[in-house]
Amino acid sequence: MILWVAELSAKAVGKEFIYIATDDQRIAEVVEREGYQVIVTSDKCLTGTDRLAEVAEKIEADIYVNVQGDEPLVDPGDIVKIIEAKKRYPHDVINGYCPLSNNEGPGDVNIPKVVFNEDKRMVYMSRQALPGYKDKNNAPSIYYKQVCIYAFSQDELLEFGQFGRKSALEYAEDIEILRFFECGKTIRMVETSLGSLAVDLSADVPKVEAALRRAQNEPT
Repeated sequence: MILWVAELSAKAVGKEFIYIATDDQRIAEVVEREGYQVIVTSDKCLTGTDRLAEVAEKIEADIYVNVQGDEPLVDPGDIVKIIEAKKRYPHDVINGYCPLSNNEGPGDVNIPKVVFNEDKRMVYMSRQALPGYKDKNNAPSIYYKQVCIYAFSQDELLEFGQFGRKSALEYAEDIEILRFFECGKTIRMVETSLGSLAVDLSADVPKVEAALRRAQNEPT
């Protein structure tokens, strides 16, 4: 799965700019055999973004894009879109989003839901259904979920890592981007392609495999 994500990411930016950050030697060996660069991080990272913060201490770059290894349906065009948004808004953390699919429910705690204002700045993200409503007649017709493609500057990542712990909201929700939110950073949401599916549970594997087979059979 990680190789699949790496190959799709390489289509967006080139293989020479891809680094796999891991503390697992098994993963390191697999990706190195395929010619990918590896950054071995410590086993003390609280989140994937803390892992990326360690990378930012070792590698200088203007923009760091985090594509999580459990997103094998990521669209290379969306990675490019996230990078372009970071260029336009260099002082904002950038994160992807898309509508929930028909087989995803807003009450699924494995899917972070997001609400944002008309300028696409994040208002909040939660594992509960967002937005809430008092009257069922006011229930939203569309719910949006987080897509795990992010873009950061080096300073943003270093500040995140130096925080040294999970923030209160981050800890409660188990959503790492909320640490930036609690630190007062603007998080700008960028709409990505439909069809993103993450492998959060073993039960997700058949759904993702079916989606991959459909994608391979679609005419180009």
